Amino acid sequence: MVARARAVAFQILLEVSGTDAHSDDLLRSRNVDDLTPPDRALVTTLVLGTLRWQISLGQRIRPLLARPDTRLPLAVETALRLGAYQLLYLDRIPAYAAIGESVELAKQAGETHAARMVNAVLRKLAQLPHASTKSKAENAAQIAAACAHPEWMVERWWRFYGLDAAQAICQFDQEPAAATIRLLDPAAEQDLIDEGIRLEPGEFLTAARRVTSGDVVRSKAFREGRIRIQDEGSQLVVELAGNGSRILDTCAALGGKTAILAKRNPQAAITAWDISKRRLDAMRRTLALSGDRIKFEVRDATEANLLPEYDVILCDVPCTGTGTIARNPEIRFRVSEQDFARQHARQVKILSSALKGLAGGGRLLYSTCSLEPEENEAVVGECLDANAQFTARSVGNEIEKLAAADILTREGAARLTASAIRGGFLRTIPGIHNCDGFFAALLTRN
Repeated sequence: MVARARAVAFQILLEVSGTDAHSDDLLRSRNVDDLTPPDRALVTTLVLGTLRWQISLGQRIRPLLARPDTRLPLAVETALRLGAYQLLYLDRIPAYAAIGESVELAKQAGETHAARMVNAVLRKLAQLPHASTKSKAENAAQIAAACAHPEWMVERWWRFYGLDAAQAICQFDQEPAAATIRLLDPAAEQDLIDEGIRLEPGEFLTAARRVTSGDVVRSKAFREGRIRIQDEGSQLVVELAGNGSRILDTCAALGGKTAILAKRNPQAAITAWDISKRRLDAMRRTLALSGDRIKFEVRDATEANLLPEYDVILCDVPCTGTGTIARNPEIRFRVSEQDFARQHARQVKILSSALKGLAGGGRLLYSTCSLEPEENEAVVGECLDANAQFTARSVGNEIEKLAAADILTREGAARLTASAIRGGFLRTIPGIHNCDGFFAALLTRN
């Protein structure tokens, strides 16, 4: 008999490893929602922990196999990883439970012949000391080994941001991502506190709160739509877009940034595009209270033929997402160095297309949740070189305005000015800032 939480975690890990599904989406599925709060928490810990440490787990498991180079069936490898994570990184799970249920999971997946091997390997692992998750590193290889990241990825971050920042990013990725909410109704904060949910101020924004304990998804305020779960970096970049009467969001789903645009521009006509009808339909339901002033259109932003009619455009483009590995740990296995050029080409098409729709004096905010220069500065630079009528406007100038408007706290504005503005662009770095990694550039038509 396998505990329900482990069975659900096993199925999610199988799906993440065998398809292009994302752990973040699967952890919000009905199978997880139907669990008790303790079981939901355990599933999240098992799934994200196993994915975060997958490289290190493989390095511990492989030498214990009779044939270390053999290709294991996905179900067997997943059962081994899940069991090994519990044995090496979790203190409160008895070894017999981690081993016995991993063996049973392999059997239930039809790998009965491998059950004895799973049992033997995990029993050997159970004799090893718990893994150390923090150590001072002196080079990219040591950071990669200590923090279970691909070495080529760490080397890039070291080259772009320095050794200390590269280590901070990787260590941040290995910790559970903070749950951050946006207060849509100021009274919701006290209601959450009354329900036993503990909150701390956000790092930058007056409307952001970090959840330190409690389940906000089960709160009355969440059910009533008076709060929204959204990373603070995501909230921050869209605040830079500014105000206008005609606004275009070119890659809008799942709608968190569009909602902030609607809140900051209550009289504006907003057009929200996305290439996915399914995601756009979900967004339409989420933003139903905004009425008919948001127009939803299924559009491919790379192929749009726009006239200069919008005074605010948000270009939050699809990207590799390397700034969000803390909450999407599988990204480190799915992204290759070749992906950056492919993403760059698509991002240039989207930004070039969007610029055509910007009216004179208008503002376009280009943003990604990537840490890679090819997807950020290089995209902006290429588009500006090809379009002399547009210029980059320093994001730093907008920070003080947001603080004066009480959107940013004074402390948050000072922190951003000191550590997140580079070359006139905004860049939040996980581990340096307590949020996902985001890039933002503000462009204007001359």
